[in-house]
Parts: sequence; structure tokens; C-alpha cells
Amino acid sequence: MLIIGIAGGTGSGKTTVVNQICNYFSKNEVVVIPQDSYYRDNSDLPMEERRKLNFDHPDAIDFKLLIEHLNALRHGHSVEQPTYSYITCTRSKETVTVHPAPIIIVEGILIFTNHELRRLMDILVYVDADADDRLLRVISRDIMERGKSVSDVMRKYQETIKPMHLQFIEPTKRYADLILPQGGHNKVGIDMLIATIEKAIH
Repeated sequence: MLIIGIAGGTGSGKTTVVNQICNYFSKNEVVVIPQDSYYRDNSDLPMEERRKLNFDHPDAIDFKLLIEHLNALRHGHSVEQPTYSYITCTRSKETVTVHPAPIIIVEGILIFTNHELRRLMDILVYVDADADDRLLRVISRDIMERGKSVSDVMRKYQETIKPMHLQFIEPTKRYADLILPQGGHNKVGIDMLIATIEKAIH
């Protein structure tokens, strides 16, 4: 089993990289574990307080559960992956059953901030992109998928996304085995990554 960590700033193109890997290998060869599924449950907080939560801080992630699930998968056990709602800022009652696979991809902005989680990964990939490109993707995603207004997204970017990126996410680039500039548009880099994965599992 090969565990691959794919990190990078919000809107850097991580999902595009993950999708290209998944499209290359067969469905039963790859499992994707999104960091976003492991945000802490905040159902005990009033909605107004939930909306003020900082999702770009390592404390927002339930790393203990994520590590527990990765260890279980590595030992051949299936896990019940939580699902998280950005609308209510809580975990849903429904879970997703995840079975072990030869390739496990852990994807998220904060996954390299946790030492114990990094130690479980065989390949660490940092997807890099210009701040302007990332901002445009964040605006588009948050408006279309999460029901945010432009002003809300801009305020969030200035108050949390940008400072948290500089404090917590950008520094984790030094842990990467491979840095992919230009995000999902870096075909040469992605092809190299896929070749490395293929060699490792076969």
C-alpha cells in the first residue's frame, strides 16, 4: 500500500492533481481521503459562532481520527469516513465506507502540519500556485458551491485564508518530496508523479 499526501494552498489545484491520478489508475486501485471530511463537529455551537470558525487553522482538523483511519486502512480494515457540511458547519449523520486500496491519497491544505500524519505518508506532494490564481478559484468555488457572496469571500480571504496560508500552509512546502508549480496545469510534473506511483505499486 502506498499513502500519498497532496497538500497546497486553498485553490491551488490539488483536486485537479488528485483527479488526474484517479483517472490514470483503475477505481479499485485508488482511494481518496479528503481532509475536509475530518473537520471537527461543531454542532454544539450556535450557527452564528460556527460561521466565524477558522477552517484554515490546524486546530480545525480532527487529526486523531484521520490518523486512526489511515492506520486502519493500512492494516487492511475498512473505515467509516465522516461527511462534513459547509452549509451547517457540522458533521452529517451519514458516513462513507472506505475500503483499503493499493493507493491511498490524503488531500488537504493542512495535512502536512501534523508530524504524526506526515510519518504515515510515503510520498508528500505540494501543489503550488500563484496567490492571484488561488484567489480566483476560491471566489468561484465558494460562491457556486457554498452559497457565499463575493464580499464574504473577500473578507474571509483577507482575515483568515491569506494569513493562515502564510503561517501554516506555505511553510509545509519544505516537507514535500515533490513540488508541483502551476498546480493541475503542470502536466510534466503530474506525469512524473504518476510514473513514480506506478513503479512503487507494481
